[in-house]
Amino acid sequence: MKLDYLLRGTPGHPVHPPLTDATVGVYTFATIAAVLSALGIAEESAAKGWALALVVGLVLSGPTSITGLIDWLKISSGTPLKRTATSHLIAMVAATVFFLITALVGYSDGMDGVVGSGALILNLIAFGLLTLGGWLGGAIVFNYGMRVLNLVEEPAHRAVSPIPDRKEEAAEK
Repeated sequence: MKLDYLLRGTPGHPVHPPLTDATVGVYTFATIAAVLSALGIAEESAAKGWALALVVGLVLSGPTSITGLIDWLKISSGTPLKRTATSHLIAMVAATVFFLITALVGYSDGMDGVVGSGALILNLIAFGLLTLGGWLGGAIVFNYGMRVLNLVEEPAHRAVSPIPDRKEEAAEK
């Protein structure tokens, strides 16, 4: 098995997108919990969930970022795809930095059952950047077709197989 498969995934089954789903999901939960706490709905438990979700999101951001960077390094320079991917990278790094600052500012209060207004504002800025980055990431896949094989006649058992065949490897090149 190729080492590249461990870092990037197999043809048609890249590693980065499912990691982004997990990371974005956790940060989305954190944002919803922060807003619910700020609105006084399940204030204490929502604040604790928010603080814990920020930590989980930051932990997940590590492998998500690494796999995204590995994919970014494979893109040809000077192309519209590279420019879009670079914008995606910048937005996601900025979002992660804002989530980190949010956690540093608000974790202790969150574990005490409070989401402060400063932490809430930082969280909303981070979530806005995350949303922008996700939009750009969607363009990378759905507009440019990065890592999409377009094997519409592929039998289902081949399409879901974790072991790529030559046809899939050729389609990714």
